[in-house]
Amino acid sequence: MAEKSLFDPLPLKHGKPLKNRFMLAPLTNSQSHADGTLSDDEFHWLTMRAQGGFGLTMTCAAHVQRQGQGFPGQLGVFGDEHLEGLTRLATAINATGSRSAVQLHHAGNRSPKDLVPQPVSASDDPETGARGLTTAEVEQLVEDFVAAAVRAEKAGFDGVELHGAHGYILAQFLSPEINRRDDRYGGSLENRSRILFELIDGVRRATGPDFQLGLRLSPERFGLRLSEIVEVAQQILRDGRIDYLDMSLWDVFKEPTEEAHKGRSLMSFFTELDRGEVKLGVAGKITTAAIAQEMLDRGADYVLIGRAAIVHHDFPEKARDPAFTQIPTPVSAEYLAKEGVSPTFVEYLRNTFKMVA
Repeated sequence: MAEKSLFDPLPLKHGKPLKNRFMLAPLTNSQSHADGTLSDDEFHWLTMRAQGGFGLTMTCAAHVQRQGQGFPGQLGVFGDEHLEGLTRLATAINATGSRSAVQLHHAGNRSPKDLVPQPVSASDDPETGARGLTTAEVEQLVEDFVAAAVRAEKAGFDGVELHGAHGYILAQFLSPEINRRDDRYGGSLENRSRILFELIDGVRRATGPDFQLGLRLSPERFGLRLSEIVEVAQQILRDGRIDYLDMSLWDVFKEPTEEAHKGRSLMSFFTELDRGEVKLGVAGKITTAAIAQEMLDRGADYVLIGRAAIVHHDFPEKARDPAFTQIPTPVSAEYLAKEGVSPTFVEYLRNTFKMVA
């Protein structure tokens, strides 16, 4: 296998290549307006990362239905009222030479009750009070994801990523614990993963030949089984209709939590798959230039930078120094402000991730 460098361009099956192997991970930040329209704070935060050298700059999870909202101040992509802000954002990101993407999301049973009084899920969920979607509502959900992708394309984004990770609605369909349906979307793994393949087909049919399509999966927690996620990932890679698969691993060095699969890295289950022209990326505690390069050496095609991109808007440029290491956290609110983090986002980081001194 030829040696890969972090600063090699990354060609994708559709559209323009990425100028390097760094993607900005989609990061919850609660900075936009209550109606889902883009705020100046979110615009500043994202465009600063694009200017900082990321090959692809991805938005936070953006909800495709009003009832799919997952957190306060979430960017929306469910209505044409969002087009003006999305167009402004895409234009600014693209002007930097970074590729641009919207992450398409629906929180399902993880919607907070104060935002979504009646959350929905793959099946009735007594624990969260979520109601199982009817078959017709699942079909509408697919249509709304596809409509959101079309909206992102109209706004000028290079592509979208489907959020199938972290226990949100697509992962709820994949989970044999959460999904207890008896229609074509439940039961066998083929049925539980059907929604993913319908979304991929739907976005491909509804968008142009240069529109880029990614998928984020996580292989553990929320009732998911590693062997099943590996099987779905291989089928999607072999199918070849997406451009990139983004594996969110929490820690790129960790072993699987399932006892039967311990003894090797979680990442290795995916780097060994036959991926054809689809590019494979990994996310999870990539905090130094050396770790980022090691991930390529271990078989990934690109890396996603999350928390390290919060404290270094220009992580890719800094990583030109092979000895570069992320500044230790927590950091001051003043430091974060200089990195384009709004007071709202600072409070989220303080309360959720203890990143603020």
